Amino acid sequence: MAAALTMQNELPSAQKPRDAARGDHEKARKASGDSTDGATTAMTKDNEGAPNIRNVVLGDLLFRTWYPSFYPDDLVGRDLERLYVCRWCFKYSRELIPFLRHLKACDMKHTPPSDTLVYAKENYSLYMVDGQRHKLFTQNLSLFAKLFLDNKSVFYDVSGFLYYLLVQTDPVTAQRQVVGFFSKEKMSWDNNNLACILIFPPWQRRGLGQMLMGVSYELSRREKRIGGPEKPLSDLGRRAYLSFWSATIARLILSASPSSPQPKGKVAASEPAFSVKDISDITYILIDDIIATLKEMKLLGREKRVDGSIVISKESVRQWANRNRIDLRNPVDPEAFLEKPPPEGEEDDEEGEGNEDDEEMEDEEDDES
Repeated sequence: MAAALTMQNELPSAQKPRDAARGDHEKARKASGDSTDGATTAMTKDNEGAPNIRNVVLGDLLFRTWYPSFYPDDLVGRDLERLYVCRWCFKYSRELIPFLRHLKACDMKHTPPSDTLVYAKENYSLYMVDGQRHKLFTQNLSLFAKLFLDNKSVFYDVSGFLYYLLVQTDPVTAQRQVVGFFSKEKMSWDNNNLACILIFPPWQRRGLGQMLMGVSYELSRREKRIGGPEKPLSDLGRRAYLSFWSATIARLILSASPSSPQPKGKVAASEPAFSVKDISDITYILIDDIIATLKEMKLLGREKRVDGSIVISKESVRQWANRNRIDLRNPVDPEAFLEKPPPEGEEDDEEGEGNEDDEEMEDEEDDES
């Protein structure tokens, strides 16, 4: 019986997880902008303290967690050394044998997370998953993400959110792996284009967080909605977004030339001129976020025009970019986006999903069918 399994059992040699922790994930968490969480809503439960799950196995990787998550105590317990999580559907087990049985029978093993492919570039793809239609999947994904986010609060009420999953495909084995995601509300009164974002620890520090931010703004552009991440941002989130915003603004200003398309109502001049509003209209970044970024970059001049626009020195931007070794390449390729996703808010529940009280992989016959 699975209940008799102890932590002394190990995966078969071909399936032993590689330890991805190496003692450096805490350092990566503090230094990386990829683990970013815009605070969603205030936590309704005290969730401070040491993680209730110390390590997770995802695919063939074993790595440490950072924060507690709200996995059901009756299924996972309050102090677990290792949790096994399916790399395809994010169902979980505290026991090894049910986990191995599930891996053989997982319905998502050979299928993508959803039928809605939004973006595809080289080895990376982005799929949109509707929380209403895929409740169990997005609930399990959210519980897993909480292990690495200190203020994520949406776990079960996922119906009002869209999830954009970043999937990496191994060029040799064609094996798919979800490496991160961001979510956003279907209906945001504040035009938020992102609720929370996370790149899983083993794949951080590769610029993938910047890619997801770029995707969120490209989607805003296609929807014709100027917006930004949900506020307030965590310290890591603010640092990551300042990095993204500053590179985006610098790229726009430095790439401008007399022949470049001018903002609406502007006449081409020997040296293109942009107001903060112009930058917002072109990049779809909120004016407040642009001003905060320019202040952080220390590029705001004191000179103001009659209309209140602020003068920005192009040479100062160039010096700042060189001094900070800013990569001015766009983290996303607009040409790699597929057709615009279908209208948001479709409410078509998948059969058999949405049971919030029975999420753990148990030793059941249907896992082997």
